[in-house]
Amino acid sequence: MIRVLVVDDHGIVRRGIVQILSGCRDIVVAGEAADGEEALSIARAERYDIAVLDISMPGRGGLDVIRDMRAACPGIKIIILSMHSEEQFAVRSLRDGASAYLTKSNADRELVDAIRAVASGRRYITAEVAERLAYYVECDSELPPHERLSRREYQVLLLIGSGLTVTEISKRLCLSSKTVSTHRAHILSKMGLPTNAKLIKYVVDHKLVS
Repeated sequence: MIRVLVVDDHGIVRRGIVQILSGCRDIVVAGEAADGEEALSIARAERYDIAVLDISMPGRGGLDVIRDMRAACPGIKIIILSMHSEEQFAVRSLRDGASAYLTKSNADRELVDAIRAVASGRRYITAEVAERLAYYVECDSELPPHERLSRREYQVLLLIGSGLTVTEISKRLCLSSKTVSTHRAHILSKMGLPTNAKLIKYVVDHKLVS
């Protein structure tokens, strides 16, 4: 039996995942969590084979939790579930240690197959993700500037690109305004951009947010 931990801050999404998996005799949803911290606590307390993580949650989202969960629970495999397109987060998630990346719009069709593949020791990679991975392998020296940012910097970049203020970002990520401002300064420096307006234009031009 494959024991699954479902992590999403929306109860309706968790119930939807439970419903999708309810007809599978070899899969059981053995735990649920509403945020990253709760997920880490639950994963340390009991054994799970797979964690299905939402990438965008208040505080610590899926990108933040991947490495910590794998370090705390070495046997666990991670599937990232996101509302965002593959282009936006998939490559970064897989590089950080996830075994699969699915969009929520495809979860009803692909989640069961992904869980079984990951549980057997394989990665589950869609054709779109495979194409992006091949691109980054071939063009590593020509990576776009946003791919050189840390996970937290990348999160801050997307929120700036969505039009949020420093205060709003600090509340969303549970960080101090000073820390967010420091991340913003590092982002501007690493990407060679002079202002927030240029950051926002970059995010829009590269279609990093919907």
